[in-house]
Amino acid sequence: MEVILKKTIDTLGREGEVVKVKPGYARNYLIPQNLAATVNKESLSRLQKEQEAIAKRLENEKKIAEGLSSVLKDKVVAIARRVGEDNRLFGSVNTADIAEKLGEMGVTIDRRSIVLAEPIKSIGLSTVAIKVGYQMTADIAVQVVPEVAAEEK
Repeated sequence: MEVILKKTIDTLGREGEVVKVKPGYARNYLIPQNLAATVNKESLSRLQKEQEAIAKRLENEKKIAEGLSSVLKDKVVAIARRVGEDNRLFGSVNTADIAEKLGEMGVTIDRRSIVLAEPIKSIGLSTVAIKVGYQMTADIAVQVVPEVAAEEK
């Protein structure tokens, strides 16, 4: 089944594109959530009229994403955690922890935008990707340090 996307969906495509999806996905999720419309003469003519507005929105999205990417470019997020023997962490560092620290640094990021395959379970430096929008990502460094070392500074 072909649908016209009303909003950009990372796994499918950008706003205004005609994509082919399974009928159940379109009927049960995309159309009820107002994320897509079925392809017919009326919707195609409406799409042609809205192409310019869609292009402006996508360009604005791209500028915002590039700006956020440049802000995050050289950020190093230091997170202190309790450690036990052999410098093993008690618990782990997850996306909520990273989003909270970025918020303290003045950068508001939704934790769902942080791409972390699995929580960080060791001290040291890790690189984490953040989806900044417009199908762009920015990498930041996450430094996990022992809590004792953070208190001594």
